[in-house]
Amino acid sequence: MTRFPPLKLRIAMVVYGLLWWLILPFALLYLRKRGAKDPEYAQHIAERFGAYQSCIKNPVWVHAVSLGEMRSATPLIRALLARGEVVLTTHFTPAGRREAQREFAAEIATGQLQTIWVPFELGFAYRRFLRRFTPKYGLVMEIEIWPRMIMACRKHGVPLFMCNAQYPQKSYDKDIKGLGLRASLLAGFAGGFVKSQDQRARFAAAGMTNIHITGELRFDQPIPQAHLDAGKTARAALTNGRPSFTLTSVVEGEDPIYIDMIKQSPGVFFTYVPRAPERFDEVAQMLVDAGIRFARRSDIFDAALGLNGAAPDIDVLLGDSMGEMYFYLSLADRAIVGGGFVPKGAHNIIEPLALKKPVIVGPHIWTIAYPAQEAIAAGVCHNVQTPTELCAAVIHPAPVTDAQITQFYDDHAGGVARTLAAIDRAL
Repeated sequence: MTRFPPLKLRIAMVVYGLLWWLILPFALLYLRKRGAKDPEYAQHIAERFGAYQSCIKNPVWVHAVSLGEMRSATPLIRALLARGEVVLTTHFTPAGRREAQREFAAEIATGQLQTIWVPFELGFAYRRFLRRFTPKYGLVMEIEIWPRMIMACRKHGVPLFMCNAQYPQKSYDKDIKGLGLRASLLAGFAGGFVKSQDQRARFAAAGMTNIHITGELRFDQPIPQAHLDAGKTARAALTNGRPSFTLTSVVEGEDPIYIDMIKQSPGVFFTYVPRAPERFDEVAQMLVDAGIRFARRSDIFDAALGLNGAAPDIDVLLGDSMGEMYFYLSLADRAIVGGGFVPKGAHNIIEPLALKKPVIVGPHIWTIAYPAQEAIAAGVCHNVQTPTELCAAVIHPAPVTDAQITQFYDDHAGGVARTLAAIDRAL
């Protein structure tokens, strides 16, 4: 077996460590700047250096960098808690941390779960973190490769696994070029729980061992019934019987395409949900500039998602809140998943399908190759290639039955059970 880390990686880690000390002031400035829009970025800074006011002991550690990763981790965390484990979640963004605090408020109150910032990529910060918490093992959600995290876990004997992992072809091709340092770091993981056979082959080719195919955890994600009930009431009040589409996780760069689509679709109601809270005001101004009749969720709904008064006469509801996607999806007949019209790629298609909502997605699906390719083949996801095709898909949607979506969903559910079984085997 090849020794880990190889010489080229040991040399690179020395350089990496020096660079982190050089960029540390800029990292702190970045958090301060982001904190101007979202104050939580600038809070609990000591945690970024491995200093904590309280620590649970011997937890299962789940690293979910942001909101999407936390949502995929939620059903697995529920299952771990049901096993009697205590759980530590780490995050880099406030969106991920807030989701953990919202979803697991009761468990946090009883000491079964703790949520903190992940340490900066500094050796001493990880030493403090690992010594204080002494995790049983770590689960890094999706594909997050942090060199110091990997090296520190190996040094301290903490098995670190990549979980619900996928290795998109573009990322794999990029990582194996040149020195292949990023790819070589995969051999530092204790193993991986991956989404499909294609993903297993890529991870193995990059050097990871102890790989288990477990599917996609988001298929087992809990659905809040209160959001569905509120959405049913809101839909009747806002749409007035019109066809309704929800745009989910819209990212910077594709707004002009979607706003033009809205203008070309009279008689259709849209719910427009930007991916990042920092973009709420920006998107609102775009809608104003386009002359579109809209209202913000924060203006017309209360905290319990009830209308504050009479329903406004609008064509677009701007979803300026986090953690309420199932409410927004319940307003729609179909979903248009954001990210597909920019090269960085599309986002999660599973939440709409969980509510039996057919999905439309743009051309760039490399980030969600699984399960998007399978969903397209099953006829429950429409992969449009151009803005013109997008408009046509809204005005004349392709027929999709509930039975088709149910069959597709049933075929791919069960990821939590497979992952728990794989953890036992891998350890």
